[in-house]
Amino acid sequence: MAEHGTERPLRFVFRGQVVEIPRGNPQQTVLQWLREDQHACGTKEGCAEGDCGACTVIVAELADDDAPSAAVQADGLALRTVNACIRFLPTLDGKALLTVEDLGAPEGPLHPAQEALARCHSSQCGFCTPGFVMTLAAFHEHHARAGTTPSRADVGDALAGNLCRCTGYRPIVDAGIQMLPPGSAQALPLQGLREQLQSLRSDEPLHWPHADTPFWAPRTEEGLAALRLAHPDARLVAGATDVGLWVTKQMRTLPGMIWLGNVASLRQVQERPDSLLIGAGVPLEDAWKALAHHWPLLSEMGQRFAGPPVRHAGTLVGNLANGSPIGDAAPVLIALGASLHLRRGDEHRKMALQDFYIDYMKNQLQRGEFITAVSVPLDTRASAPPGQPGWQVQAHKLSKRWDCDISAVSAGFALRLEGQGEAARIAEVRLAFGGMAGIVKRATHAEAALQGQAWTEATLQAAQAALVQDFSPLSDLRASSHYRQQGTAALLRRLWLATRPLKPLPASAWRISTEAQP
Repeated sequence: MAEHGTERPLRFVFRGQVVEIPRGNPQQTVLQWLREDQHACGTKEGCAEGDCGACTVIVAELADDDAPSAAVQADGLALRTVNACIRFLPTLDGKALLTVEDLGAPEGPLHPAQEALARCHSSQCGFCTPGFVMTLAAFHEHHARAGTTPSRADVGDALAGNLCRCTGYRPIVDAGIQMLPPGSAQALPLQGLREQLQSLRSDEPLHWPHADTPFWAPRTEEGLAALRLAHPDARLVAGATDVGLWVTKQMRTLPGMIWLGNVASLRQVQERPDSLLIGAGVPLEDAWKALAHHWPLLSEMGQRFAGPPVRHAGTLVGNLANGSPIGDAAPVLIALGASLHLRRGDEHRKMALQDFYIDYMKNQLQRGEFITAVSVPLDTRASAPPGQPGWQVQAHKLSKRWDCDISAVSAGFALRLEGQGEAARIAEVRLAFGGMAGIVKRATHAEAALQGQAWTEATLQAAQAALVQDFSPLSDLRASSHYRQQGTAALLRRLWLATRPLKPLPASAWRISTEAQP
């Protein structure tokens, strides 16, 4: 049936033309196709794991009314920087691919990002430069269209997914500022692209057959449910920011792929009277922006949650489904009381996120079942001022570097106080930690030490002592067991300092500012 996909060529726009690829290996990455098949070697391979940003490209698609809000909006298009090294080629179907070669003809004018990087002496070995160019080109397009002037911190945040081992970043950030003089004009080659993408919309859902790894891209949730039942061993792929590494680093062959990125109903964020519903296909950048809108103190965790190209491709639900014990989303959402919406065929069920994980990389999904969305109750969003009755919500991450790093420990806290001053008591509390066990889980003994107690330093110390009963963390390359134990205790103290009834610290005193970053 057509909804399961039609065997047809893969079609997308490249170099201003619609490219058709009749057959291929769905596990081929965009980077491999560019360098090996097209000999377009401007896009570099640095790490092949979505970490260094040397392979950054821009993927464009039509911007519908429900298009992700965090994408750069331009002439009816949604533009996102992504890592070509972990993006599977058939996920480009119906979209457009822009690389560094699109920005400036050999004998023509340079793009403002290229010109500024050259003027500021921002390149030494030059290997990472094409990735910086593509990130800055998308950044330029956004601010030129909005007529806004970015700060150095804005440039630093935009470049968090691009690593350079030569320049020390200062001249690169200088270029990011200088490329946007007042009245700067848009510069990406987008003319006619919208019409080309509209012409591809009439294509049937894609089925790209392959002996080892067939690829399907359904467009409806019903079609996805049917495919999942028919091919329960196929790998569901949303952003491939984790699955991509299975292929590029572990050399695994996937038993089929079912791509979620074209299912419109899964790409929506819905605000309901009592909850926020985030679909399984919503990019992480957009999902976290929706969370931070209701819980502003979560914004810092969003900035540190991988780099922008990973956040533009990966999804929040994908991070939860992956179930890594060092994933940054699960502790926060467990603390917020989130639930998963599951579907198997025509059957639907709902499960608390904290009950979803069974053991290391094992969960409650039944064969043929998948996650459609995560819902987050909104009862904790009316956060009270520090030290006042009401909900207090925090998220923390300990890692070796600020940007684009995997956590040693991550934490999500939600605490509700009743009463004021010395009469204040802890009415409800949820403390969830990642990196402390084989799964992300709540610190139930520490919670019990807090429940119903006065929010004093003595109560804090009792909860810190109880953490030893909750967790016996391992030592690994990211942190020792001792560091993790000390780190979780310190994060609890930070929670107390910021929410204690007497003289609580304002957020500005305990949150780390990015203004000091390059």
